[in-house]
Order: sequence, then structure tokens, then C-alpha cells
Amino acid sequence: MSDLLWQKPGVQVDPRIQAFLAGDDVVLDREFIQDDITASAAHARGLARIGILTATECDDLCRELGTLSEDLKSGAFVLDDRFEDGHSAIESRLVERLGDTGRKIHTGRSRNDQVLVATRLWLKRKLGELQALCRETADVCLQRAEAEPLPMPGYTHLQRAVVSSTAMWWAGFAEAFIDNAVRAKQAHDWIDANPLGTAAGYGVNLPLDREGSTKELGFARMQVSPIYAQLSRGKFEIAAVDALGAAALDLRRLAWDLSLFTTAEFGFVNLPAQYTTGSSIMPNKRNPDLVELLRATYASIAASRTELEQLLSLPSGYHRDLQFTKGALFHAFGRGLGAMALLPDLLRGLEWNTERLAKGFDDGMYATDKAVEMALSGLPFREAYKQAAAEPLPRAGADPQASLDARSSPGGAAALGLAALRQRLAAG
Repeated sequence: MSDLLWQKPGVQVDPRIQAFLAGDDVVLDREFIQDDITASAAHARGLARIGILTATECDDLCRELGTLSEDLKSGAFVLDDRFEDGHSAIESRLVERLGDTGRKIHTGRSRNDQVLVATRLWLKRKLGELQALCRETADVCLQRAEAEPLPMPGYTHLQRAVVSSTAMWWAGFAEAFIDNAVRAKQAHDWIDANPLGTAAGYGVNLPLDREGSTKELGFARMQVSPIYAQLSRGKFEIAAVDALGAAALDLRRLAWDLSLFTTAEFGFVNLPAQYTTGSSIMPNKRNPDLVELLRATYASIAASRTELEQLLSLPSGYHRDLQFTKGALFHAFGRGLGAMALLPDLLRGLEWNTERLAKGFDDGMYATDKAVEMALSGLPFREAYKQAAAEPLPRAGADPQASLDARSSPGGAAALGLAALRQRLAAG
């Protein structure tokens, strides 16, 4: 490992202690080192605006930062255990290339605001990806709701309940993922605040151009209080993970439906072959492994959320405990966005088994319709309920499509409101 930024003369660094202190920061920082480079260039230009750097020094720093960015992309530079973390790697590279000019980059800056701004830029991008995936999923669901109004059994308590339709099923998940897209945008907008220039949490004795760096980095506003910048670390990450978790909860319920619907006992859905796997011992099996792992995704996100929350049992100011927020955050979004990216094509490719759907109805599923019809004639509903329960319907009178056509309440099968959902999706 290269010389540590904070190492004091005469102090021997114990490699075991340092290995524990650094943890897996070098590996984790690969995730957002490009954001750290972007923020470093903005900081350099800000220092030039207040006379700390000359124009030439600023140009040299920004040029070398750009070169480092390209070297990282090409693999010519690798963030590895030569460095304590990504921040020290950037500074080491600048000093190697520019000498004393490189040593000026950290003026007025702490690793605290470095990691805050890099995390904030990274989160904004990831929440944008989440919003886009939720919108794409909602769009697929709406397209299929518009195209496939097939009668389908509806369940409560996993027992046959009432007549439903595939269009209603699709519309339900379309609205869910529209809301999830809105939630992702709200989280994005809430954390869209620039912490660069807050240093270690108490500001610095320099007239830093924080408004200038806010505009350059594309933040909506400046995070004003340096103390709040530290208080928000972990808190903002939890907000982002909560938005991801909201989508993953709906993903879990959708995956549960598909897990059930693909069983031989239901047989409602056929998955594309590439979304199933074979058994290692049973030649007859095709297993919905992908769907099951989609279902499991929320567990990873919830675990990361819990880790973040537990780390925040701290007083104000920076504490090294917060180093562990990065791993939890990156794991949650890595697993969550990876799962969400597979969902739209899965939904495009699944096929309904109309024959098995038709066999899923029984006479009792029309009892609610019958009770409502009797209530329409003036019979108190509670009495109609009793009569419908006591008088089983003849099979000849059971017509799933007629039941659906009569379901005129807003959102029901005869009034799905798909145009309203489409309008919400377009507005988002």
C-alpha cells in the first residue's frame, strides 16, 4: 500500500490493523471512483475561481483527472490494494503526474465530503435507472392489459373467490410500478443536494464557491449545513434503498404469482424456456429458478436496509462506522437493479394457458355477483348475502365473461381505467 494520506511521522502502521481499517474499500470504491473524479474536477475548478489554483494548475489537474478516468475505463489503471481507497488513489495519481500541483487538490476538502458527493452522484444515477425500469415494467403491463382481457380466476387467501381477468392482473401491477417509478423520482429529488465543500462537517476558512460546484455537478440545490451533510449520510442512503425496496416488494408478489401459476396444479402460465432451468437429477423437471430468485431479491435489499439503519446509532459528526454504509448500499442496488432489469422481458414473453384458466372457475365464484344483483332489486345486502350463500348457482348460468362485463365499478373489468394509468405513466 502506498503512503497513507493521514500517516504521521514516527508512527508505525500495523498492517493487520490497517487491513481491518481499510476493509474492502478499494474494491467497493471501484463502483463510484468515476463520480469521485468528476467531483474532484469540479472542486479544482472551484479552487481556481477563488485563486487557490492558477488557471494552468487547474487545467493540468483536470487534464490528468480526465486521463485517469479513461485509464480506469480501459484497464490501464486499476484500483487495487496499492491504495487505501479510491480517494487516496486519485490524489496519489495526481501527485505522481503533477508533483506539488497534485498535492493542492485536497485544499478545502475532506474525504468526508468526497465520499458524500460521490455517493450522492452515484445514487442519483441509480435512482434514475430504477425509475426507468419501473416505467418500462409498467408499460409492458399496460400493453398486455390492453391486449389480453382473458377471464381468469381471482383468489383471496389462495382460495377461489370471484371472477377476474388477466387484464385486471396486468393493470394491478402496472399501477404498482407507476407508483414505484414516482417513489424513485421522489427519492432522487430529495437527495439531490450537493455536500461538496462541507469538508469534515464544519466548513473551512476559505470562500469556497459551493453554488458553482452545485451547478457544475448538476445538483438541484446546495446542502447548506456542514453538520447536516454528515447527519444525512446513511439517512439519504436509506431513503434510496426504501424506494428500491418498494419496487422489490411488488416484484416479490408478482414473482409469487408466477411461481404459483406455473405449477401443474394451476397451469395458468407458460414461461419462455430461457427463464427456466433443469434439475440436476430429475430429467422431467423445468424449474422457474429465475422467478424464485426474483422473489428472493427483496430479502437482500431488506438486509442492506437493516445494516444501514443499525449503523446510524451515532451522535452527530463523522464516525468511522459510516464506512460500512457503502457495502450495504452497493449490494442492495446491485442485486435489486439486476433483478428489475430482467423483469420487462420476462413479462413480455410469458404466455397464458387459456384452457387452464377456463377450468379454474367454479359456481361459487359467481355468488358475490348474485348477491349484488339482488341488492340492486332492493333487498338489503346482508339478506342478499345469505340467500346467495344458500342458493348455489347452476353451472349453466355461470358465464365468466358476463361477470366481467357487468363489473362496472371504476377499476373493475368493465372499467379498467387503463387510459388514466397510461396518462400517469406518460406524465411521470
